[in-house]
Amino acid sequence: MLRPAMSEILEKKQDCYTFVVAVAKRAREIADQSEEQHEILEMKPVKLSVDEFAEGKSKLIINHEEEL
Repeated sequence: MLRPAMSEILEKKQDCYTFVVAVAKRAREIADQSEEQHEILEMKPVKLSVDEFAEGKSKLIINHEEEL
């Protein structure tokens, strides 16, 4: 189980499914960057991504378009 918990990171109006997709997308970016730079990661990309969101280095931005 990842720590910190998702409920500790998300604000009240944020969707957990959107958060999971954002974490996965950031984890893929981290993995791709380490591969391009020929670096070996000490921690898994998902854990690094969750830590970035918890520390505020990455933010979840939701763009809701208004319906006409």
